[in-house]
Amino acid sequence: MGSSISSFTLPKIGPACVVRADGDGGEVALDTVQMANAATIAAVGINRKMPERAIVVALATALQESKLENIEYGDRDSLGLFQQRPSKGWGKPAQLLDPRYSSRKFYSSLKKVKGWEKMRVTDAAQRVQRSAYPEAYQKWAEEAEVLAKALTGRATSAVACTLTGEPTMRGAAAAQKLTAGLKLDWGKAKVKPISPAAGLTLTVSNNDAGWRYAHWLVAHARDTGLERVRFADLEWSAPSGKWQPVTGDRKVGNARVVAEVFS
Repeated sequence: MGSSISSFTLPKIGPACVVRADGDGGEVALDTVQMANAATIAAVGINRKMPERAIVVALATALQESKLENIEYGDRDSLGLFQQRPSKGWGKPAQLLDPRYSSRKFYSSLKKVKGWEKMRVTDAAQRVQRSAYPEAYQKWAEEAEVLAKALTGRATSAVACTLTGEPTMRGAAAAQKLTAGLKLDWGKAKVKPISPAAGLTLTVSNNDAGWRYAHWLVAHARDTGLERVRFADLEWSAPSGKWQPVTGDRKVGNARVVAEVFS
């Protein structure tokens, strides 16, 4: 792992997503595929009750190994986001090309590394990956920290994707795919449909949880036909790509997240 594609730079494919961490001055630009994969990696970590530091290590590893692209090739038989090898016992090829499975395997392996919490990002990643380039992960540490802060919900209105052109799907098909994706990544999320074709609402217990879901939704907007997200009196819309204040009856407060698909 970590040898054949280590010289790649982040590709710029399609509409851009920008992630900013509150007050830290950090900014990361990704395409929509990379952004969705980053959000899934973070969601899997949160569901497994891994600390934010683990999510930083996982994101830095995936940035180095695949540039957050779920690729079907790599060094020898390496595959997927983390370039895990079937021949080394990581799983079957089809499993390793499932971002959720590969993320779970990464976190499980990281958890077995004694003292990983106090290691540098690159040292913790290397103990899992056994790369020929053990220092390579460190260059992604700052970007991974920005992404992790946003995707764990500690940053407000931090994930913004601008989507142009025709939506990939609309109406009931979009709402169904959005609901299915949430269940796959978040398990027991409290999802309630607005209507069969309009979108859904998520009940949340606190501000951080609300922003976790809101940022996940924006990150997956391209492949789910999502048009807008509202939380904490702010709204993101696909064409503008911005979070903006909402007023009047469009306010939803801090107890629920509203996601509307293209009709």
